[in-house]
Amino acid sequence: MGRGDLTNAEWVRREPHLPASGRRGGRWNDHRKVIDGILCRLRTGIPWRELPERFGRWKTVHERHRRRWSADGTWDPILRAVQAEADLAGRIDWSMVSVDSTSCRAHQHAAGARKKKPRVPRKRTTPQHHRSDEGLGRSRGGLTCKIHLAGEGECRPLAFLVTPGQWGDAPQMIQALERIRVPRPEGGRPRTRPDHLGDDKAHSSRRNRRYLRRRQIKHTIPEPKDQRASRKRRGSKGGRPAGFDTEIYKRRNEVERTVNRLKNSRAVATRYDKRAYVFHGTGTVAAVRLWLRP
Repeated sequence: MGRGDLTNAEWVRREPHLPASGRRGGRWNDHRKVIDGILCRLRTGIPWRELPERFGRWKTVHERHRRRWSADGTWDPILRAVQAEADLAGRIDWSMVSVDSTSCRAHQHAAGARKKKPRVPRKRTTPQHHRSDEGLGRSRGGLTCKIHLAGEGECRPLAFLVTPGQWGDAPQMIQALERIRVPRPEGGRPRTRPDHLGDDKAHSSRRNRRYLRRRQIKHTIPEPKDQRASRKRRGSKGGRPAGFDTEIYKRRNEVERTVNRLKNSRAVATRYDKRAYVFHGTGTVAAVRLWLRP
């Protein structure tokens, strides 16, 4: 076992959720060796062609990650499965969930994707992963994309989405929360609602607060000065001031640490993938690895 490869304990937890067979008329190479190759590229950010020979043909590893498991959404059920195991063991801290965003500088190789729909081998694909804008946009830093992440109290990601770099944070908060879906192996509906939500002032808006009240989610979000002034100008129609607990807000750093842990993977910190669904798969692999660690 090389540096960064799956341990035996991690492999036992991941193996049952992988596809059992490949295309008709042939057999896939060993899943474990291919996943170790994907993790090597995820950790180091090296080009696929530069993968060490011990992982087999680089094209096999690349196609397994891009064309099959990222394109058809195979990585997402694996993430939900390991989250369900953690929730069953009581290892998910639902008492405080936060949403934060981080910009990922796009490498020059991430630009120039063809303007056509990607080939999808299975019907299990999640439509929002296949974006016409490929999740790329221009901001002050150049070509960038943004990851909007919902993290739990133990500094692990529950859900995330990829958008162009110039998109704002507040409009994406609801989408990030609605992607939280942790199954219950013992039966019942998946858990989608945290006990408390803590966000920074970038996520403060009347729309977001109405959404949280409708779902009965307690929240601690500071109100920006311009929103306070607007509320006061409206008088009684502006509503009551938003509640704010400074002690609860101290836990805001948990989601920021979650972002740092996710971006320890160089293929996430810098985007090398042209397609948004491939980069989403890369981020999901990094999230799965964080959940597999004790």
